Amino acid sequence: MTINKKNKIKNNFMLNKNVIYTKKRNRNILKVIPRNIHREIIGLSFPKMPFLGNDIWTLYELSWLNSKGLPQISIGKVIFNADSKNIIESKSLKLYLHSFNKMKFDNWSDIRQILEYDLSICTESKVYVSLFRLNEIKVQSINHFNGYCIDEQDIEIKDYCINSNYLCGAASNKMVKETLVSHLFKSNCPITNQPDWASIMISYKGLSINYEAILRYLISFRNHNEFHEQCVERIFNDISYFCYPEELTVYARYTRRGGIDINPWRSNIPFAPTCLRLVRQ
Repeated sequence: MTINKKNKIKNNFMLNKNVIYTKKRNRNILKVIPRNIHREIIGLSFPKMPFLGNDIWTLYELSWLNSKGLPQISIGKVIFNADSKNIIESKSLKLYLHSFNKMKFDNWSDIRQILEYDLSICTESKVYVSLFRLNEIKVQSINHFNGYCIDEQDIEIKDYCINSNYLCGAASNKMVKETLVSHLFKSNCPITNQPDWASIMISYKGLSINYEAILRYLISFRNHNEFHEQCVERIFNDISYFCYPEELTVYARYTRRGGIDINPWRSNIPFAPTCLRLVRQ
């Protein structure tokens, strides 16, 4: 892809612009990012991907009016399929959601159907939306990824530039099936350079991966600019290339920004993620 084309797409994003909130629903607020831009960069051939996956977004700032003008609030869950043509720029989704604040709806299903319709049109794939009342959410406890945490290693880090070569030779000759967890992951928004923090779960079956190597690899994202979904696909692709596991699942749960948290997972086996809420979410 040419630099001019990339810049044109980048300039169309909402993240780096001052905006005026609209008072009416407007699907044109939503800005899309073609998935194939990043996948071409890391050597994946769209649409045939080596993984299945979803991007699970939690919406904490969703409100509208009922037919009598009484404000309604909800926590929403949106599931985008990794096979969709586009992803949605997060700030544009926030602005789109806030356009509902003064709109009246007869019932909750109306707004859910509108959200599903508009997001499906923009991503060119079926999107699923669920809305939850607060008393349905408050019974959910704070959870943790199950697995071995690799963070407490006595190692020295001097370089924070992304480097997949940390994984070169990281696979041993011992077969294992294990789940590794790290809470030290940080990347940055490619538009605003704001930090994106996440906990990462890597579950695999295959030759044992050196813990120091994979932790150094994850920490090397610390100064890297890339969207959430793209980071997870890069991690999946790099582990597959250097460590060749038979089974691999990468699941990231990011801290919220702008009232939205984004939680992508990619797997080469059937995987049913638990939509748990981690301590930093």
